[in-house]
Amino acid sequence: MRTRRNVITLMAASAIAGVSPALRQAQAATANKLPVVATFSILADFARNVGDDRVEVISLVGPNGDAHVYQPSPEDAKHLNAAKLILVNGLGLEGWLDRLIRASGAKAPIVVATKGIEPRQMEEEGKIGEDPHAWQSIPNAKIYVENIRDGLIAVDPGGADAYRANATAYLARLDELDKEVRAALAAIPPKRREIITTHDAFGYFGAAYDFKFIAPEGVSTETEASARDVARIIRQIKTEKIPAVFLENITDPRIARRIAEESGATIGGALFSDALSPPDGPAPTYVEMMRNNIKQLTTALSK
Repeated sequence: MRTRRNVITLMAASAIAGVSPALRQAQAATANKLPVVATFSILADFARNVGDDRVEVISLVGPNGDAHVYQPSPEDAKHLNAAKLILVNGLGLEGWLDRLIRASGAKAPIVVATKGIEPRQMEEEGKIGEDPHAWQSIPNAKIYVENIRDGLIAVDPGGADAYRANATAYLARLDELDKEVRAALAAIPPKRREIITTHDAFGYFGAAYDFKFIAPEGVSTETEASARDVARIIRQIKTEKIPAVFLENITDPRIARRIAEESGATIGGALFSDALSPPDGPAPTYVEMMRNNIKQLTTALSK
């Protein structure tokens, strides 16, 4: 029996010895990357495009997650403490973040990715505030990328040439994406460019691409739609003949479905607003998110 145990032990040791160099190499490669924390998945995707293989990016709020109402975990505090750079949206999106940073003891520089963007002013529950969903405009997304590039260069000057080259290539992709979006939306008649979404996340998109979005919820998903708001929107749909109601990947679809049922508007599919999809979904990157949203809009409205 002892001999058998010794053989098994030797076999296990041999197996470990056989794979450990590869494991050590992978661990070393990860250890050599700059640890970056982004507050939500869209920011994380921007950072990965700029940082490429020089960075290890962790997103606190994951795919299909809602950054408005996120509840941080102890693991999030560990990630922040280990980070060399922290990327945030700002404009009031991450109301939970300041407390989390204090609790984590994080000392890393913080890049506010919306720096330089003119925020939209919005009224919510009788108060004027800033709309945080600036990434929904591709020209604004380019400002995010430039701020992230500059933040990475500041903490890792040795990678400056790589970060600049990566950012330049990605900004060119965003320019092409912007042309693609404008060309696709040109097929939608002006009278059909007014739609309903679950919460007010598409104001920057509307301003950039000549659309009007109406939402029963406010700028944050923390705000619940009242019965009066829902009734008002149903009346508005009927009066203005608004063609479609769109769901969102981060919100409860029941209000939108109720509005569609009671107004006669079409359910136009699901739009990605505040988060990407998982890797196997239709919107695992920002570019694919925008393409998915355009496909949903044009399919429902170009009739």
